[in-house]
Amino acid sequence: MSIIRCASAAELLRRVLIVDDEPSVLSLVSETLRPRGYEVAAATNGLDALELVGHEQFAVILSDQRMPNLSGLEFFKRVKVEQPHAARILLTGVTDLSMMIEAINEGEIYRFVVKPWLPMELLNAVEQGARYYGRSRDEAAQRAEVMQMNEQLAKSNRILAGEMALGEMQNRELTALTQALGQNLQRSVEMCVKTVETFYPPMGMQARRVAALCKVIGVELQLPTEQRQVLEISGWLHDIGLLGMPDELVGRWYAEPGELNADETALIQRHPAVGQELLGFTGSLQEVGTVIRAHHERLDGTGYPDGIAGDSIPWLARLLAVAVSYAHCQHEDHDGVLEIRAHRGTVYDPEAVDVVLRCLPQAVFPRQEQGVRLAELQPGMVLATGVYNSQGMLILPEGHVLNDVWIDRLKADNRVSPLNDRFRVQV
Repeated sequence: MSIIRCASAAELLRRVLIVDDEPSVLSLVSETLRPRGYEVAAATNGLDALELVGHEQFAVILSDQRMPNLSGLEFFKRVKVEQPHAARILLTGVTDLSMMIEAINEGEIYRFVVKPWLPMELLNAVEQGARYYGRSRDEAAQRAEVMQMNEQLAKSNRILAGEMALGEMQNRELTALTQALGQNLQRSVEMCVKTVETFYPPMGMQARRVAALCKVIGVELQLPTEQRQVLEISGWLHDIGLLGMPDELVGRWYAEPGELNADETALIQRHPAVGQELLGFTGSLQEVGTVIRAHHERLDGTGYPDGIAGDSIPWLARLLAVAVSYAHCQHEDHDGVLEIRAHRGTVYDPEAVDVVLRCLPQAVFPRQEQGVRLAELQPGMVLATGVYNSQGMLILPEGHVLNDVWIDRLKADNRVSPLNDRFRVQV
């Protein structure tokens, strides 16, 4: 059994392991990260690195793909068992589609960095990986808490069945536990959305628009409470299967899906199935996974990933498909109403289109977002995402309204330790 050296939470967020058989790469990574306060350990092969992983905890682990003894992917498969929360970043000089798919499915790679990289690109990847590690660790603690609460709930049910005389008191306990479980589920969904926004901010805004519309649809159709929850959460998490795919590829798919080549399209079209797999780990989200898997199917059977048609597509997935299409067109400043009407009866279920059109006047969509540079910040702008310094510490939270004082402070902080030069603000 591995004995891992203890460290504080703050120390762990700064610990990085780099594995590469080229000493020059190890030196370059160390020289990039150490001035930013990272504690960097290095190994020239996977076997030596596994020895380190068995004794030391790391927030971020970077590995070259092509190495003697163990490839980067093989190394990460074993790291996933030893340190499941570490952000695993694969360094590769060749973009191999089959390797990327295998890495996503088996190695659970957080990100790919293609050689040669720019120092700032590598630094951003590591900083995002450290934040991912912190979130992953917090989510694991929440899952443990939920499991404990489920055990308590099961115990309460057994007591209730065996001791009816104490029914009133036990019913109060059961209600409190059920509410707590619901709150934990909501926090888990919110954390997933935050992860999506960190990976690719426009995808987070898309999720907020779709969820807002799905909420109104559930009320309009007077769906049972459970189905309303499934539809709304599906709106929040419909693109979660894109996590781990190259953000450059996701960006191009969002902007011009027709410009992708066949291999890139095939990779993207796996994301509904990947999303279902991700949500399958939580029993309460299995039905959400079923809806997400089918939301890119078409009424005429030409959709993906399964090519099902008509009534074989779950009803909630047919509703979600129309909501997603409308929200995306709204984001791109196209006419979403014309888009869904034009494909009524071919791509989209006619009844689902009619429901969405009825709901549009009642839907309250979040404000649009845009990226601006530090020099472009203006008083009155509202931050759409939090601002962190180079050590990963939060400077300003999401939703903060900027004024001259805070803008001057951000510029001063940037002179001491450069910030990310792109900020997401609401417009």
